[in-house]
Amino acid sequence: MIRRARLLAVLAALVVGAMGVISSTQTWLVAVLDDGAGHELTVTGAAAVPVLTPLSLAVLALGGALSIVGVVLRYAFGVLTVAIAGLLAFLSAQIAFTTPVSAAASTVTSATGITGAEAVDALVASVTATPWPALTFALSILLLAAGFLILATARRWTRNGRRYESETATAAEAAPDAPASRPFDAIDSWDDLSRGADPTADTTPGPR
Repeated sequence: MIRRARLLAVLAALVVGAMGVISSTQTWLVAVLDDGAGHELTVTGAAAVPVLTPLSLAVLALGGALSIVGVVLRYAFGVLTVAIAGLLAFLSAQIAFTTPVSAAASTVTSATGITGAEAVDALVASVTATPWPALTFALSILLLAAGFLILATARRWTRNGRRYESETATAAEAAPDAPASRPFDAIDSWDDLSRGADPTADTTPGPR
C-alpha cells in the first residue's frame, strides 16, 4: 500500500505538471471588444495566469525528484506540492468561475495599445471562458490530494537499497545455491540508476 502511495504521488505530479504546461499554451478566454466590429481576442493560459508555466515545470521537477530523495526532502516536496496546488487552484478557479476582464488585460493591451484597468474594462464587451481553466482547476485538486498523500506516507516509504539487501540476504539463507532476485518497478529502476547501478544487470556469479 505504501509503495503504491509513492507511485501514485509521483505519477500525479508528473501528469499534472505536463498537463499544466500544455494548458498554458491553450486558449483560456475569448474576449469580445466593444469597438463596433466586435473583434475577438483569444487569451492563452500563460497570458491569463503568468505563473502557470513556471509552476507546472516546478511540479514536473518535483515529481521527477520525489522518488529518489530522503525523508526530509520528501516532506519538503510535499509541502511545496500542497502550496503550488493551492495557488494553481485559486488562480484557475477565479478564471473558470468569474472570468474577470483583468485576466485578458495583457492580451487586450498587446492588441490595441490601450492600457489601464478602467480603459481596458470599457473596451471589452464580454469575456468567455473555455473548458481549460476548469480542467486546470480539477488537476490542481488532484495535485493537492497528491501533496497530502506525500505528507501522510513519506516516512513509511521503503529505502530501496535496504529492502533489496534484506530480501537478497533472506533468499540466500533459504536457498544458498539459488540466484538472487528482487521485485522490479519503474521507480525502483530510477532509484538504482541514480546510485550508478544498472537495474537490468545480472549479478549472478558465473562458473569459474
